[in-house]
Formats: sequence, structure tokens, C-alpha cells
Amino acid sequence: MNHPPPSPPHRTTLSDRGADERASRRIQVVHQTRYQYELPVAQSWQLAHLRPRQGGSQSVLSHSLEITPRPDWVDERADYFGNPVTAFAIHSPHEGLDVTARSTLDLAPAPPDSPALMQPWRAAALPPDPRTAYELAQYLVPSPQVPRSRRATFYAARSFRSGTPFLLALQDFAARIHRDFAFDASATTVTTPLAEVFERRRGVCQDFAQLMIAGLRGIGVPARYVSGYILTNPPPGKPRLIGADASHAWVSAWCAGQGWVDIDPTNARRVDQDFVTLGWGRDFSDVTPLRGVILGGGEQELEARVTVSPLSI
Repeated sequence: MNHPPPSPPHRTTLSDRGADERASRRIQVVHQTRYQYELPVAQSWQLAHLRPRQGGSQSVLSHSLEITPRPDWVDERADYFGNPVTAFAIHSPHEGLDVTARSTLDLAPAPPDSPALMQPWRAAALPPDPRTAYELAQYLVPSPQVPRSRRATFYAARSFRSGTPFLLALQDFAARIHRDFAFDASATTVTTPLAEVFERRRGVCQDFAQLMIAGLRGIGVPARYVSGYILTNPPPGKPRLIGADASHAWVSAWCAGQGWVDIDPTNARRVDQDFVTLGWGRDFSDVTPLRGVILGGGEQELEARVTVSPLSI
């Protein structure tokens, strides 16, 4: 029996990239997942993508993973994409599973943009050498949750017109998704097909990211799915809600001369120091926060809570 993975809904209204990027900022993330089973589970095997990536503008200062019941076997490694993962197994009967990931990170300002971002998009999309082209090929072809879509390709082409600078086309595409699709946490699940998202014009960050990826790949721009978190700002005078945040997802698009450019179609903005990267892959199925197989259990209830908090340095 497979665990249904938690969906990552999130939409906020936030400032543009660069507004608060004068110095490093420190952020704490607490991600709690709880499964409650109708019947005892005899065996459980799980794979967690809950440790943030190290590198680039992101430095992981500390990380811990608390698992109850205590697992009989744990293995920490990197997956195919270089994302840190933790595999574990529980061989004793249990009626629930609690997994809490705690991470503290420093997020440095993003490096300055390259002039390549303002090149016409067709030139900016070309890989610079055969080795890079080989690596990027996996982000150009269909993947399990991002099939080839003529509709998504035509939708993207409205932004990526001849002569349009790459960054302006990318931002326009994200802004159109933000405008044309309504955020609705109850409209889709993690298995909702892309075609259905187009029909309903509703969904969550996972849907919008995969829709944008399908469009970019369709016009020849390598694009990957990024899983992580976003720091949200409560209304003036209101406290930050504990557990009110959720996992988030956005898009990385390849620009020759610049590299990967991260953009969030759910909020129509560049990715900045409000974002924590867990990992990336071809689509959501490559970076599910927690997934596994259990023996027994019957019906199950899932509760996921994420709290992203700023810390003073």
C-alpha cells in the first residue's frame, strides 16, 4: 500500500526579487508529517526528501530528522539528481508514523544577473557545449507528471516571441499563469493530470510549476521542478502562524550564459531569499517530501505542517 504524498499548496502576495537582498538572512524550517492508520502496520519502508540542498546561495547550518517509531534501518545518501535523501524502515507493528525535519539555513543574496538574460530567448536557450547539452536533455523530454502538451506549448509561445529577451519572456509567462489560473487547494491532488488543470484553470503550486515546465520544454527551453519552502509574511499586527505554511514548488529554466533561473509562477516572482530549496528533478514525482510502502494499515489520515521562521543573525 502506497502512502499518498502530501501536496504542496502555496500562494502568497510578496514583493519582487531584490527588495531585501542586501545581506544574508537566517531561516528555520520545521516540517512535520503525521500518518495515522486505521489498522496496525506490520512493515514500513520510506524515502524522505526533507534535508535542504547545500550549495549556491544556500548554506545548511543544521539539520535533524526525528522519526517515531524509531526506525530499524536508516540510510542517508544522494539521489540521481544530487538531492540529499534519507531512506528508513520500521519492522515492528505501529499505528502511526511521525516524521519531523528541523533545518536552519543561511540564505545569501543572489549573484548579479548576467547580460545573457536579456538576450533574445532563442539564443539564451541554447546550451554552450555538448556535455551540458547531454545533462540538459532530461529536462527537455516528457517526464511522469509532465507529458508532452501541445496546449502548454502554444500557451508558452505567446510569451516567448521572436526577439523577446529571455528574462522578460520568462517573467511574462509566469505572470500569465498567475493571472489565468486560480489558486485552489481543493481543486487538485498530486496525481491530477496536466490536461485537467488546464480545463479547470485551478490548482496549487505543484500544478502551476508543472504547467510552466511543460510549456517551456515544448518550446525548447530546459526546465526542472524545484521543491522547497517559502517564507510568508503575515498581515500587519498578526503573528506568524505556527504550521500554517506548506511545502512549495517552483521552476528552474536554463539560460545559456546565465545558468539556471528560478521563477515562481504561483506568485509571479523571481526566487530570492524568501525561498528554501529542498531539491529538484524532472517533476514532483522525483522530489516527493515523504513517500513509501506499508504492509497493512487499512485507511490512513495524513497531517502535514510546515513552519518557516526568520531568525536573527
